[in-house]
Amino acid sequence: MAETAEDKRHTIERQVLEMLVCPLTKTRLTLSTDRKELISIAARLAFPIVKGVPLLSLDEARNVEPEEVQALSRRS
Repeated sequence: MAETAEDKRHTIERQVLEMLVCPLTKTRLTLSTDRKELISIAARLAFPIVKGVPLLSLDEARNVEPEEVQALSRRS
């Protein structure tokens, strides 16, 4: 599936991702496989990425299930 111009405009560069940390634990974030969330394994929280902008607010985060955390830990 080809990316559209809008998709490319809303992608986050890897260098930017490497600078971002969890607002709660200050630990590294992991990009989800679908590239729609940044996940804090330490806090077990997933922060959405909306139009290329990570929403690193605890109010926007969702809880991550333990099975999902284990899968991400193995991937990292």
